[in-house]
Amino acid sequence: MDTVKIKKGKTKLIAHRGLSGIECENTAAAFVAACNRDYYGIETDVHKTADGKFIIIHDDTTGRVARENLSVEKSDFSVLRSLRLTDKEGKSRQDLCLPSLDEYLRICRTYGKECVLELKNPFEKDDIKEILKTVKNVYAAERTIFISFDYGNLVTLRGLDKKAVIQYLYSDSVDEKLIEKLNKYNFGLDIYHGKLTEKNIAVLHSNGISVNCWTVDDRKDAEKLVGWGVDFITTNILE
Repeated sequence: MDTVKIKKGKTKLIAHRGLSGIECENTAAAFVAACNRDYYGIETDVHKTADGKFIIIHDDTTGRVARENLSVEKSDFSVLRSLRLTDKEGKSRQDLCLPSLDEYLRICRTYGKECVLELKNPFEKDDIKEILKTVKNVYAAERTIFISFDYGNLVTLRGLDKKAVIQYLYSDSVDEKLIEKLNKYNFGLDIYHGKLTEKNIAVLHSNGISVNCWTVDDRKDAEKLVGWGVDFITTNILE
C-alpha cells in the first residue's frame, strides 16, 4: 500500500494522526511513516491520564485501536502504555503502543517536521502550561501548530504564549461571528472541508486567517481545495 499522490501546489499537507491510511493511527510507526514522506506536518491528539501524564490517542477510550476498552483519562499511563494496538489488518503487534507526548515530539524533531497538536477535551490551565512547557523543552513552540475544538483551551494557550500558532477546529458554516472569534485571539481555522467554498476561503484570507481543513482523502476534493487556495489539507492517505 502507498499514498495517493496529488497536485498540491503551494498547499501544505498534514498527515492525520500520522500516516494513518497505512499504519495504526497515532503510533510511532504512523509518525515515522509520515516523516519519511513529503508531509509538511504530523497531526496528533493528546490526552491527560489519571496519573497526570500526557498520552497520544484520539478517542476517550482505547477500544477502537486495542482489544481492551479502557477510559483514557481514568487510567494510569503505565496501564495504557502496556496495551498492544492492532494494525490495519486487525492484528495485535508488539511494536504498536500508545506514545507519550515526548515521544511524538522527538520523532517530529528528528525528521524536522511541524507538529500539529490537538488538545483533546477541556484542559485546566496548569495542564496547558505543562503541555506548552514540554513542547518548548523537547522541540519548539515555533514548529508547532496547536489545535482544539475547545475554544477555551485555545484562549488559555494564547494567554500563555502570544506568538503560538493556533487553529480553531470547527465543523459549522463560516460566518461573521466565527471570523470575529478567530480575529479576537489571532487564531487560524481548521475546518471540515465540506464547509469550504472558494468564496469563503477568500473571505477568510482577506481577514488574515489561515485555512486548514480536515479530513480529505479524495484526490478530486483535495485538488479542488488546492485550486481554491486553501493553506493546509489534513489527510490520512494523500501526499
